[in-house]
Amino acid sequence: MSKITTELLLERAVPRSTRLRKIETLNLSKLQLKTGDLDPRLFSRLRHLQKLDLSDNLLDKFPNSLSLPDLRVLNCNNNKLEDVTALKQFPLLEELTYENNVYLTLNDDYKVMFLLQNLRLLNGKDITKLANHVRRVNSRKLTSKVTAHWEKFFRDQLPEKHTAEQVKSIRKKFLKSVQTNVVYGPSSLSEFTRWRVKMIAEEFLAYSLGLELNTDPEPEEKMDESEEESTESPREAAEEVGQVGVFSSYINNVTVTPSKRKRNHSKTGSGNKRSKTQANTEEEEAEDVSAEPLHFLQCHSKGNSREDFKTQLWSCVFEPLLDCGARKDPIVSSSRTVATCGGESVCLIDCETGTVLKKYKVATEEFFSVAWTTLTMVISDCRKKSHNILAAAGRRGIVKLIHVAADFCYGEIKAHKKPIATVCFSPAQETHLFTASYDKRIALWDIGIPDCDYNFKASQLLVLEALSIPLRIALVPTCPDQYLLAGCEGGCFAWNIKLDKEQKSRPFEAIFQFPDEDGGMTTAHRVDGLAFLNDDIVVSKSSKPGCICVWSWSRSFDAKGKGCQRTVSVVVLAELEWSTTDMSYLTLSTCPAKEYVFCGDENGSVWMYNLSSYTTAWSSAKGKRSDKKIPPTQILKWPELRANGEQLSEVLINNVVSDPTFTYLVVLTSVNITAIWKKS
Repeated sequence: MSKITTELLLERAVPRSTRLRKIETLNLSKLQLKTGDLDPRLFSRLRHLQKLDLSDNLLDKFPNSLSLPDLRVLNCNNNKLEDVTALKQFPLLEELTYENNVYLTLNDDYKVMFLLQNLRLLNGKDITKLANHVRRVNSRKLTSKVTAHWEKFFRDQLPEKHTAEQVKSIRKKFLKSVQTNVVYGPSSLSEFTRWRVKMIAEEFLAYSLGLELNTDPEPEEKMDESEEESTESPREAAEEVGQVGVFSSYINNVTVTPSKRKRNHSKTGSGNKRSKTQANTEEEEAEDVSAEPLHFLQCHSKGNSREDFKTQLWSCVFEPLLDCGARKDPIVSSSRTVATCGGESVCLIDCETGTVLKKYKVATEEFFSVAWTTLTMVISDCRKKSHNILAAAGRRGIVKLIHVAADFCYGEIKAHKKPIATVCFSPAQETHLFTASYDKRIALWDIGIPDCDYNFKASQLLVLEALSIPLRIALVPTCPDQYLLAGCEGGCFAWNIKLDKEQKSRPFEAIFQFPDEDGGMTTAHRVDGLAFLNDDIVVSKSSKPGCICVWSWSRSFDAKGKGCQRTVSVVVLAELEWSTTDMSYLTLSTCPAKEYVFCGDENGSVWMYNLSSYTTAWSSAKGKRSDKKIPPTQILKWPELRANGEQLSEVLINNVVSDPTFTYLVVLTSVNITAIWKKS
């Protein structure tokens, strides 16, 4: 029996009413209503209803014939809606909210903007300008592409005198082809694009061939996830201002002097002499490294202020593709979407278009680190589906867990009482998260897998005790479930993290000695950069000016032996020539698949080292140390940027990260600018 009766509707009217046809405002929130409870015959009597609140219920969709011809305001927050297309039955709708419906995405926002021509406010934001773009510019572009696809590939396939069977066959082929091959806008909107393309193609066929328009179309064809999306993007999609705790799109523009926006073929300015063979090899490699700046984004501003050039940006990591777990080939395991963090916000950016796809804000937080994992979750009806989860942490010592596709921060872990410097997930166990804190501890957490209601249970598995603040952590690639390395304020340490040991709190197993400026060895130095170049080679940056150290994990750690020795001298393979600055926390990164090392400096430059010609020799059993410092293959100079008419100066590069294929290079700065370069 339906929960909704005439008596209930009269009672829940605002104000209470004696006649259904007199009700203009109706509150049906918090009644545990399901879709079957919305009886079209009963609702058809609400002829003058203008405001309807269905929030905090269990609706998964709308019936197609509710017959509310005068409905202007609809609240569907906190339900389980999976589709929005049935909302087209409310053509006069002006205000719509459906926040915290975890299965709805940005694609659904675009669908309702197209379907509801009078819609002004969506989830509390004025979408008038963006909606006009979606209805006009977007539709015009797609119509042009659909028409061109027909003209190029299908027009000549249909005979002048054609049978109904031939028309049916060509229609089926065309609809499938056009949805696969017509692309437009960022990949995050691919579902909306396919939906609109099919609609436009149906209209085109109806007009051109006199076919009946299919008003109840078949389910969409799924596009191969490996197919590339077009790089065109509506800039209006980046104009919505974010609010605390919710996702939105927002971007401030920074002017780039046109003369500087050309391919950068600059070589290192080093005066070091190199052998002819070495120089020739590096010249050839440099030809493959030519890069050009694509975008300079100011998307982490405090309070969305365009005057904010002080917010520091700290961490970025590329989103994995859903069909490629952490243990798959890195060459094909990452998208062009990158998560960045700094100040009060975390942003998701499409590197090709420069579009800020999503933005998550916590006004009282300063985010220092982000990390991705892919979890297989039960979504509904016991069906399982893989979803990317983003962990973000910072000054408050709290880890936020964000289900990105659902635009939903579903939980938090109060991991430490002091700030968290960095986080990373284990490639061996997708729910295992390491958090390194200013409390001089590194904790291992099992974040669990949330159920369909986002209930989850996190548990602490291990605590690693450090002698100083851990700044960077890295799991040893050959045994990620056994050893963890950390670069700390007071040195470089290794821990045994194997969970079959009973000891929950563990001291470090080894501390590494590095060469110092006086030719001796020291353990007492700040290590603010740490990453593996391959399964064995470690790259680290310390307080020794002017160099980055390349060393062997296995040969260094094996020297520890089976005794109680805790101090180990690293087996240095080479030193990379770098800036002589004493500035700290300018971290480094690696691209293992391409054997590159990246590190920014205090002048806004990015130092890039192609080490592919060295790694084979280093990996041999008798691999010798390179006698001379290896200069950078190339230095990308910071271009001349102007904000509000003034040139940006004193730019520090806090972090530089490439995607696994080294197609994009994301540069995070001390002046609230995210720079994206693309390899030519």
